[in-house]
Amino acid sequence: MNITVLRLGHRPQRDKRLSTHLILCARALGAEKVIYSGEKDQRLEDAIQDIVDRWGGNFSIEYQSNWRKVVNKWKGKIVHLTMYGLPVEDVVPEISKQEEPLLVVVGGPKVPRDMYENASWNVSVTTQPHSEVSALAIFLYLIQGEAALQHEFPGESIKITPSVRGKEVEVSKD
Repeated sequence: MNITVLRLGHRPQRDKRLSTHLILCARALGAEKVIYSGEKDQRLEDAIQDIVDRWGGNFSIEYQSNWRKVVNKWKGKIVHLTMYGLPVEDVVPEISKQEEPLLVVVGGPKVPRDMYENASWNVSVTTQPHSEVSALAIFLYLIQGEAALQHEFPGESIKITPSVRGKEVEVSKD
């Protein structure tokens, strides 16, 4: 499944860590790309590129000042994660059957009404306030199943070997 995440309204001073965590979650659980809007943040882009360079994978980050352009040009289905949507457990069976590219939209500041209107699905992961990182993680897991936890990251120079205790880290020197 081809998944791109669109992060609405990044604010570097307020959202630096949250946006980073959201993007790392997207990458680890199988998204191919994150597009963010709001304020351009070269430090965020550099930090994510550094992760990709060291930990591998075919993942990219892109800035778009106008998120509506992304939504209007999108060739595929759009899922907007919001606490006001349909319950995730009710719509995941339909969404996971999609063969078209999927744009998963997560907000930060108040999301404009037209985002709700342009989404193929407005999806809630509970109807309670919580982190967009947790909503994204749960959604990506539910639409991909166990595969969300088993992605390959070719080209890594750092690799973790699971162990019961301690840390087993393999660092290759290029």
